[in-house]
Amino acid sequence: MSGTTIPRLVIAAPSSGAGKTTVATGLMAAFAEAGLSVSPHKVGPDYIDPGYHALATGRPGRNLDAYLCGPGRIAPLFLHGAAGADLAVVEGVMGLFDGASGQGELSSTAQVAKLLRAPVVLVVDASSQSRSVAALVHGFASWDPQVRLAGVILNKVGSDRHEELLRDAMDSSGVPVLGALRRGEQARTPSRHLGLVPVAERRAEALESVRALAARVRAGCDLDALLALARAVPELTEQAWDPAAEAAGADESGGSTGPAPEGSGKPLIAVAGGAAFTFSYAEHTELLTAAGAEVVPFDPLRDERLPAGTRGLVIGGGFPEVYAPELSANAPLRAAVAELAATGAPVTAECAGLLYLSRSIDGKPMCGVLPADARMTERLTLGYREAVATADNVLAAAGTRVRGHEFHRTVLEPGAGPSPAWGLTYPQRRVEGYVSGGVHASYLHVHWAAEPSLARRLVASAARGARAEAVGGAR
Repeated sequence: MSGTTIPRLVIAAPSSGAGKTTVATGLMAAFAEAGLSVSPHKVGPDYIDPGYHALATGRPGRNLDAYLCGPGRIAPLFLHGAAGADLAVVEGVMGLFDGASGQGELSSTAQVAKLLRAPVVLVVDASSQSRSVAALVHGFASWDPQVRLAGVILNKVGSDRHEELLRDAMDSSGVPVLGALRRGEQARTPSRHLGLVPVAERRAEALESVRALAARVRAGCDLDALLALARAVPELTEQAWDPAAEAAGADESGGSTGPAPEGSGKPLIAVAGGAAFTFSYAEHTELLTAAGAEVVPFDPLRDERLPAGTRGLVIGGGFPEVYAPELSANAPLRAAVAELAATGAPVTAECAGLLYLSRSIDGKPMCGVLPADARMTERLTLGYREAVATADNVLAAAGTRVRGHEFHRTVLEPGAGPSPAWGLTYPQRRVEGYVSGGVHASYLHVHWAAEPSLARRLVASAARGARAEAVGGAR
């Protein structure tokens, strides 16, 4: 069976904090500046790093999460995202072998590397070691023979003498050193309570940071050797994930839910963006479009109206707590969102969107669609979840099972309405979120590529509303 060969590298580390993002983003930018079309990918559910990857490459940053999407979709999603690229760079998550808690290798960088049959380059924080680096690398290279640890980049090297000691030690390991980056040459990338500050909030400064990372990686890494390593990979025989094929699937009753029938018109679905709502997966928009929607972005910080003709609304994650005063001050848009929700039009909201639909965030008035109030806390809620739809709604049919992710430092009170969005089944049982009329709002981030019926169902609901309005107007 013939397959597809896309040059590819996985950038991993022994633990968080070693410099994966620095090296991966720098490599993406350096190769892009050299004229290559670079496809950026991130292991895990993180939304923020892919924003920097997109800035470095000019292509959408895409996630590869085997927990959210299932191991069988990793190669197809990769092939879809990397189509036409000269090189794909995959940034890992946490330590190389760290995955979902209590789930073995599931969702680990190692598992993704094996599924992609890709060589791994290990970024090692060498700041407090010399000869021991060889023992560390040996352990990672021998732990799982199916993971090909093909090279090492030494990060936070203190001096020429320190680098010499590290390279001497690595000579006996059998794993080549493909780069060495000095301590104290870090590009400034500010962090906040959920990680790096997203690109959308500091685009000009982020662009300078990415350029600095490219220069640093270009000076300290053997780009020719890394590219040769990426090109010496086997074919992938899986079929690329296709949003059009997913959108043509059947609904729970066996009938087609998308795309919209010829001549019915495309329902306009507005998708929140801008600095306050930066968390989204590229595949969501692709699925909505393939299912027959016209997708139009808007910025709740700047736009006082929803896009003309809006029949559905998607409000993803982000940082509404940071922008609560500005969001609250945009009273015309808050009123427009509440008015749309009152018509029964489909409105789906995740995490930040859930808070925006509430009555208030830290006392600042929001849209008032949900009878709940949000506040910031010091406690981080983080982890994978399994959930089931407890009743039919605009996003999911009753009984639909999904895997999701929570990541926030806020609390919503009450946390669930009379008709909750999800019944969580893992890691503990509880109900969560709100379903009311056409509104589905939850803390849970779900990757729709794992359950395309969510996009199909949302578009079908918006299309029914548009047709009903057209019929009513004709009368």
